[in-house]
Amino acid sequence: MSEAIWGFAHSVECGAPREFAWAYWTNAKNWDDPPARFEFDGAFVVGTRLKTILPGQELESVIREVVDGRSALIEMDVMAAVLTFDWRFEELDERRTKITQSIRLSGAGAEAMVGQAKLLERSVPQGMQKLGNRIEGTWTQRGR
Repeated sequence: MSEAIWGFAHSVECGAPREFAWAYWTNAKNWDDPPARFEFDGAFVVGTRLKTILPGQELESVIREVVDGRSALIEMDVMAAVLTFDWRFEELDERRTKITQSIRLSGAGAEAMVGQAKLLERSVPQGMQKLGNRIEGTWTQRGR
């Protein structure tokens, strides 16, 4: 892979064990972020293709790496560029998890995509906070 010309990372903490947070996040049924819809062509494992369906647009990505319960690397080819989404789940203690998403843009066409990629700097923190809240809320609802 070529060197990234843009990158961004954001972390959130949630009140749920790392194993629970991971299991929640890797369940395709929990990928709910309207107006986007998501489809997985299989289980959350290396090689699985993910489809992001937005109004008037469909994007495909592939799970490239998985360290079960801890991290996943997802790549999306966009024109002649590659967006890489690196997710990390870190146990802070037995009931708290830090979730970090690092995003990188690389490839021959990356320079033309930087403006669009930078929009993620505004949307990712909100989406990740929503994810953390959902994980924590689900954990709490189960009486834990």
